[in-house]
Amino acid sequence: MIVILKQNSNKEQVENLINLLEQQGVTATGINGTHKNILGLVGDTSSIDIENIMAQDVVETVQRVQEPYKKCNRKFHPDDTIIDVCGKKVGGKQFQVIAGPCSVENEDQIIETAEAVKAAGATMLRGGAFKPRTSPYAFQGLHAEGIELLLKAKAATGLPIVTEIMSLEHLDLFADVDIIQVGARNMQNFELLKHLGKCDKPILLKRGLANTIEEWLMSAEYIMAGGNNNVMLCERGIRTFETKTRNTLDISAVPLLKQLSHLPVVVDPSHATGLTSLVEPLSLASVVCGADALIIEVHNCPSKALSDGAQSLTPKQFSDVMAKLKPQVEFIGKTIG
Repeated sequence: MIVILKQNSNKEQVENLINLLEQQGVTATGINGTHKNILGLVGDTSSIDIENIMAQDVVETVQRVQEPYKKCNRKFHPDDTIIDVCGKKVGGKQFQVIAGPCSVENEDQIIETAEAVKAAGATMLRGGAFKPRTSPYAFQGLHAEGIELLLKAKAATGLPIVTEIMSLEHLDLFADVDIIQVGARNMQNFELLKHLGKCDKPILLKRGLANTIEEWLMSAEYIMAGGNNNVMLCERGIRTFETKTRNTLDISAVPLLKQLSHLPVVVDPSHATGLTSLVEPLSLASVVCGADALIIEVHNCPSKALSDGAQSLTPKQFSDVMAKLKPQVEFIGKTIG
């Protein structure tokens, strides 16, 4: 339920209303928007008498919210959330491009790739230290050493780093990581999400392989319910009947999420298709659809990559994508960086 307040509401009246509401067993959070101020009510609102609330002088109207997700719901937070990552804004008028290899393999590889993507215009560095793989025999990542190498690449380039967590046991290793990624396979690892809700790190929450948008938003709700509101939603393709691409990019999810939620939206065209030839057109499409950022796989030598070489761009290919991306981003009134 949300309570929309009258403009120029008296502070004392608002505080009295909050006390009245909380006496009825709900939590009332004030949210100041550009065009209106509201109180978002979380808890069992079924017994609240709407007519009684409407009778308060400070109240303009009351609306029940049918969706089960509250904190990530745009009705509770009309303005877009903008997340600060080392001075770079995700959301609003800035557009971020996160780039780097699927896996961190060695120091030369990650630093060379980091320098290349920065030179091309990337604003953040991605790289997997822990890698969930379908086969138990495939390369699983360098783990703690991989994070150390990412931090060396950050020191060399200044790029904030994004890497995936797979287990609560590893959380202490992520103390210096700038954005913690929750992969598609862990989107509904609710115990992990609860603990990430207690940390102060931005979280990049990838959509599950076969999850609905509502299920995805409910996973974001788990994190936000714990107190961490710095959540980004990453569309990375879903599993369908199509076999020509690795997954199917649900491009419609981007504008739909913008209607339903205030959280920033990131698109991963690399995992969505598995084909380097489709990264550029889907990156451009994502910008037009309203994405706030892209996360693109780039490897200094894809043919020798230990994971996902087939979907990884070379530094030259990435530079070409960035050259076409920049005017597209500027056309919609945003800037990269």
